[in-house]
Amino acid sequence: MSDMTSEGLTPDEIDELARQARDGDRDALEALLAAVRPRALHVCRGVLPHTPDAEDACQEALLKIATRIGSWGGRGRFTTWMHVVAVNSARSTYRRMRNQAVAAELPSHLETPDPRTTSVIAGTRLDLLEAMEIIERDHPQFVEPLLLRDVYGLSYEEIAQQVGAPLGTVKAQIHHGRKLARPLLRGNP
Repeated sequence: MSDMTSEGLTPDEIDELARQARDGDRDALEALLAAVRPRALHVCRGVLPHTPDAEDACQEALLKIATRIGSWGGRGRFTTWMHVVAVNSARSTYRRMRNQAVAAELPSHLETPDPRTTSVIAGTRLDLLEAMEIIERDHPQFVEPLLLRDVYGLSYEEIAQQVGAPLGTVKAQIHHGRKLARPLLRGNP
């Protein structure tokens, strides 16, 4: 996987900016957000193919990063933590839009559909997101590792470090998550 940092910053430099930002350096926080924005947007586009939707999710992710940077433990790469924040923002944006789409279907007098809600219905990852919603009801521990591995291609080691679980546990969660996801994905057109 290619390094997608911007402005020529290495992963070590991003980690250092993140440490400074976590310790209260506002300039470092601004530089960090600018550096990781392209990667966060790429992550959001992986879930939400309609660019305005992905941009909304990216903005939400950057806001969460800014307000919750203190929760980054510094154990692993900052970009791995940021990845999880972006995935979760994309999923919450999807949920919000799905609820808007359901509400928009109720009044039959609307002739022109809202392109934001249409993109959810036509989105290429709709089947995957719906499957994750179903799995999360009974097995929430499988969703994050499965998305990080199968959608975003993180290594098992990176995932274990990020979620704070032993490597064997993460591998088992991904295995079981895949078993639950397969029939859900196959059943959708």
